[in-house]
Amino acid sequence: MRTVRRTLAVSALTLPLVIGCAGLASATEGLDANWGQGFFTAGPDGSGVAGAESSVSPGGVSHADFGIWSDDSGVTGGFTGSGAAWTNG
Repeated sequence: MRTVRRTLAVSALTLPLVIGCAGLASATEGLDANWGQGFFTAGPDGSGVAGAESSVSPGGVSHADFGIWSDDSGVTGGFTGSGAAWTNG
């Protein structure tokens, strides 16, 4: 379970950043770059779901990720979101 959490954390933090920066470098007027990934698992020790998305366009950037885990001790989860918009003037 610890390995799964580490994998989710690393994926949620690094991959969207790499893809978002590549999209930002290649974004031109009217062109968008989007990325999304989801993951779920269910088993005898618990169940969970996680997802992440990044978007880059000439008007701004955004990123969001979340994770929810449920087991015998209860339900835990979290969400992170960020973004920026700009005008070309």
